[in-house]
Parts: sequence; structure tokens; C-alpha cells
Amino acid sequence: MELEVYNIKGEKTAKKANLADDIFNIEPNDHVIYLDAKRSLAHKRQGTHSSKERSQLSGSRRKLQRQKGTGGARKGDIKSPILRGGARAFGPHPHKYNVKLSRKLKVLARKSALTYKMKEEKITVLEDFSFDKVKTKQYAEVLENLNMKDKKTLLVIHNQDKNVYLSMRNIPGTDSILASELNTYDILKAQHLLITESSIATIEGILNNKIAKTEQ
Repeated sequence: MELEVYNIKGEKTAKKANLADDIFNIEPNDHVIYLDAKRSLAHKRQGTHSSKERSQLSGSRRKLQRQKGTGGARKGDIKSPILRGGARAFGPHPHKYNVKLSRKLKVLARKSALTYKMKEEKITVLEDFSFDKVKTKQYAEVLENLNMKDKKTLLVIHNQDKNVYLSMRNIPGTDSILASELNTYDILKAQHLLITESSIATIEGILNNKIAKTEQ
């Protein structure tokens, strides 16, 4: 599968990018996409929420009132969960929300997400570029040249470029990611993918298991 390669002026170049059909044109699996997106969101949860049970509170254990005859609910000590300032019954405690998913399923999910973007014509291949200095206006002009000023875009780059990142970070709806860290959730969240030429080989190498990659 071939796509036109554009420069940052929004002009077509003489080059064309070859995208592997076994990555960008497969039979998508919706359930695996859901599982991988769920895994990504779960990993972002801190899991530090906590509440105190009766044994963790300080206070008298004296029975507050007699058991029967008051017309109200039974009350034990001042740490009772039914009293204001008392303990929490079955409250949350710190724990991890990590969801395990095999590498094979993660790869299938990313391929499926990329296939959907390709079918929807939401992928644009850009020539590799860099900025000499940090200037938000520069990246805003790139988006305007590509007619993506008001779209949520994800720029997939091969190597981290500080000037490009700092130039884009103040523009709402724009984000960037290394090709080696591309994941299902970020693909789905973006309305349009801007993939640099050098990133294609990295994406295909990782998803076809030709490049060693430590899972995030």
C-alpha cells in the first residue's frame, strides 16, 4: 500500500511511502482493541486511594448507648462507620490496576487501530523535519498547511526532537510520540496521524517482531 509523502508546507513530494499490508490493512479485531485501550488507561491509574478502617482510628471503645430501647440504630464505639468521623466500611485501599495482556494481542490491537485509521484516510506521511528553534507559530503553520488546524493530531516521530515538542505543546489537540512507543489508545484518541518517513520502518519492525522492544 502506497501513500503520498508531504512536506511541512503541505505540498506533495515526488516520493511515496510503502506501508505494509500486514500492519495497515488487516482484518481488525474490535475486542482486542478494547482490551489494549483498557490496559493503557488502567496503567495510568495511581491506585493510591485509601481509607481508614476501625482498627486504624484512634478513639474510645466505650459503648455509646444501650443496645435497646433508644428507638435508634444500635451504636458501638465512636469509631462506628455509621457515625460522622467514624471509620469507612469496606473502603478502598492502595492497589495496582495493571491489566495483563500478551504481546501478541497488543500487536494485533495496534495493527487493528492503524488499519482503521488507514481505511478512514486519517494517516498522512510527512518528510522528516526539524526546527532550528522553539517557536509555536512554526508548528501551527505546519498544521494549517496540512488543513489540520482544528483536528486532534498525533505526530509519530523516529527520534525525540526537543524543538518540535516544545513548539507544539501549547497548541490544543496536538501531541507527539516516538514510533517505538506508539500504542493503541493514543492511535484511537487522535483524529489524524502524522507519521514521519523514518518512523514507518520502526513501526513495522516492532509490530512484525523484527526489532527488540521492551513493552511499556
